[in-house]
Amino acid sequence: MASPPKNPAYLRYAKRMLPLSVLYVAAIALATRLVPDNAPASATTVGLALLPGFAVLGWIWAMGRLLVELQDEYLRMLEVRKFLVATGVTLAVCSVWGILELFSPFVPRMPVFLVFPLWALGLFVGVVVNRFSQGGGQGL
Repeated sequence: MASPPKNPAYLRYAKRMLPLSVLYVAAIALATRLVPDNAPASATTVGLALLPGFAVLGWIWAMGRLLVELQDEYLRMLEVRKFLVATGVTLAVCSVWGILELFSPFVPRMPVFLVFPLWALGLFVGVVVNRFSQGGGQGL
């Protein structure tokens, strides 16, 4: 197992991502507890529904900051490649699933909120691509 990255940019990234992740989980738990299924739209329900979205926006901002703060061009390239692989995986899965939804009554609808978690799983695929193509990469 690889040791944790010592690069200060990765440490700052982790310090940003941890509270945002806690906020996301807490916001989902709060919204799940306080907003009943099929609740009519109100300022409260919309506000509670938006809270996890703010955490997702924070994650995206934190990833952008990581790219800006990484001084090592090789590490930055590995991160960009992970993002591109994750985007490709997400586009492929969503496109294929969408076509299946269109032409098959037996395929359930994919909730749109699953697109970002799918992209995050695609980051792991990007780590694997980096590991096997460069012999490097973060996280493995």
